Amino acid sequence: MRFNNLGPRQIFLLLSLLVLFGALVLVSESDSPSPSASLTAEAGSSLAPTLNERVSQLETRVQQLEDQLQLGGEKTILSEEEQRIKVVKETLPSVVSIVASKKVQVYSSWFGWPGFSNESPTEEEQEVSSGTGFLISAEGMILTNKHVVSDEEATYTIITNDQQEYPAEVLARDPFQDLALVKIEGSGFRPVILGDSSKIILGESVISIGNALGEFQNTVSTGVISGLSRQINASGEGKVEALSNVIQTDAAINPGNSGGPLLNLRGEVIGINVAMAQSAENIAFSIPINQAKKAIEQVETLGKIVYPFLGIRYRTVDQFLQQQLGLEVDYGALLIRGESQGEPAVESGSAAERMGLKENDIILKMNGQKIDTDHLLGDLIKEYQPGDRINLEVLRQSRHLRLSGQLGKRES
Repeated sequence: MRFNNLGPRQIFLLLSLLVLFGALVLVSESDSPSPSASLTAEAGSSLAPTLNERVSQLETRVQQLEDQLQLGGEKTILSEEEQRIKVVKETLPSVVSIVASKKVQVYSSWFGWPGFSNESPTEEEQEVSSGTGFLISAEGMILTNKHVVSDEEATYTIITNDQQEYPAEVLARDPFQDLALVKIEGSGFRPVILGDSSKIILGESVISIGNALGEFQNTVSTGVISGLSRQINASGEGKVEALSNVIQTDAAINPGNSGGPLLNLRGEVIGINVAMAQSAENIAFSIPINQAKKAIEQVETLGKIVYPFLGIRYRTVDQFLQQQLGLEVDYGALLIRGESQGEPAVESGSAAERMGLKENDIILKMNGQKIDTDHLLGDLIKEYQPGDRINLEVLRQSRHLRLSGQLGKRES
């Protein structure tokens, strides 16, 4: 007989039956009749209730074990739910709302019609936007999205979970990622635990917390990791920003959730909620927390975020772009100017210009690494420091060139 395909419950019932059978054998052996007919008759009258009692006891015990098995399964399910509740309870004190306020012109009304008045407009302080952030230090440092605190003319207020309000200072806005660091005065705050986003796996359960729609503070949603290393173009307030290597999840992320934490069931922050797909439901994106750790460390040590900077605008070449533009290769980084005026392919005075790069060049390799959709040029550059020397293999009008030089820097 083969038992490879038996489940835990089936094995348990089989063992129970074997125990029951063994008990019956022991009973029959211990109460076997003697040669005397009279004794046999007496034994027969006492054997039946003894056997029935033992069978009944064994059946009761089997039922009890089955019930425990079922309760054990329910307890496992409840423990996962309890763990989720525990994570939310422990994280809520670390999640904050970020409210932007600024002076706006207000016009008085005339007979109920706004704007019809001879009086000059007055300026009033009003809330203009809101988002989410989370504490990463006991001294009041907060991580959020750059677009949550992008208005340099606005003032920002932090509202904690216990409804305390603090004026906030923007310490740094990441020049390349949608990240920013904010500071409030005080101590003894409860920071989150930062996890390791390199260990995320597809299907992993996650929890999102945020200030949904700028109105519902501490909104909790749950889901799973739906995708990894996504490349998206996030738009808002008339701006478009390319984001690479982001996490895709089906946990609901609504306007106002931006900057909130994405957590695993261990209570660790593995991402920063950043965007949602407008044309679909249950598709949201988060920046992996590992991409923020370098920025956090630099602000703590240098007071600013510093990046290596080449000074180019480019599009990653693939088969579609190759066919569309009639390019010679289906990989590399094509240097191309932006759509608006004042967005050259190679910035004046940049490291790229000093190295001799020109518009329509295709950078094929950087320090020997082929550039393609799996190895983006921007991601490769981030692995270096300002001042590091790099070697480029470039395709220019069917000619292969080798260029080299030092990376510049871009500061927050």
